[in-house]
Amino acid sequence: MNIQNLMKIALKALNNNKMRCFLTMLGVIIGVGAVIAMLAIGNGSKNSIKAQISEMGSNMIMIMPGAENHGGVRQSASDMQTLKPADYDALERDAEGILYMTPSVNGSGQWIYGNNNYPSQAQGVNTQYLDIRQRKVAEGEMFSEEDVKNAAKVCVLGKTLVDNLFPDGTDPLGKVVRFGKIPMTVIGVLEEKGYNTMGQDQDDLALVPYTTVMKRILASDYLQGIQASAVDEERTQETISEIREILRGQHKLRDGEDDDFTIRSMQELAEMISSTSSMMTVLLAAVAGISLLVGGIGIMNIMIVSVTERTREIGLRMSIGATGRDIMMQFLIEAIIISVTGGILGILLGAGATWMISFFAHWPVDISSGSVLLSFAVCTIIGVIFGFYPAAKASNLDPIEAIRYE
Repeated sequence: MNIQNLMKIALKALNNNKMRCFLTMLGVIIGVGAVIAMLAIGNGSKNSIKAQISEMGSNMIMIMPGAENHGGVRQSASDMQTLKPADYDALERDAEGILYMTPSVNGSGQWIYGNNNYPSQAQGVNTQYLDIRQRKVAEGEMFSEEDVKNAAKVCVLGKTLVDNLFPDGTDPLGKVVRFGKIPMTVIGVLEEKGYNTMGQDQDDLALVPYTTVMKRILASDYLQGIQASAVDEERTQETISEIREILRGQHKLRDGEDDDFTIRSMQELAEMISSTSSMMTVLLAAVAGISLLVGGIGIMNIMIVSVTERTREIGLRMSIGATGRDIMMQFLIEAIIISVTGGILGILLGAGATWMISFFAHWPVDISSGSVLLSFAVCTIIGVIFGFYPAAKASNLDPIEAIRYE
């Protein structure tokens, strides 16, 4: 018996039990849809994070005080005071691979204007911060090197701070706001960037000369960090080595002594996040894939029932010349049709669910052709694997006993 006839017989048999056939498909439909949706969420998150890191510049380098924290050991306050303004001066003077660089010191508190207040940070930086973080001033201007030198009481506000301190739409430029008890004149407003993938509000910040934060807010003589950009992305690792050598010399560290600072690049951060995100994506897909396995078991279960119900039919087919191979192929084709049809409907369900997640939850999603092909291939294989046992059982029936079966 040829494949075309077997296909017709299989389709007719499935058509006679439409509801049972659909309920059997449902496990595969949900499984494929869940796998596609989970992979789309995972890939979308990973791509979004990569894009945001790329926006900040893959050649960005962050220098932090204190050695790397191993084994969950908490560092003392003195360990976190190893970066000084003199270290920044040395890097500015001697590091040839650095294009832009800024000290970083932050103070937390309340920003106040009139009867309005909002908790946020005063982020102490210099004029090169905008170039490093690829930010722009939408209104007004950035403070100058002279402001940094004189520890001027000026600030550039993010959009979130402006909206909360000036809810009536008042122009903030030239207004005097207070950070705690310290008055500061607003000279600029940053261009709005919104939330990043990790849910952080990128407009909830105020830029202040780092000297102002150190002298007037924190009353400290050490830096909380240094941010820099390498001249070229390909020279990032070379620049990190150069920075390490300069800082070890500044801190008079002997050979064999551990660094009392930590250097991280955006490349390392991107690789770490990508690795974590990939692992989470695989985990999500594996969890969703369990429903595919359940769907396969459902196919096997219903095909066994079908073989039992159609025992007399199988006996009659064998008695008029159908071989065991023909019977096996007939039931195997039925299982594959159920699985493949369920896979196609599952792809449509997954695409629809992904669109709804993107539209209503505003999550970044990305349906890759690879995930669709993988899901379709897996559900087809499941149809073959879980349909094989019932098909083999049907092909091994004795024709005489099958005809007598009640």
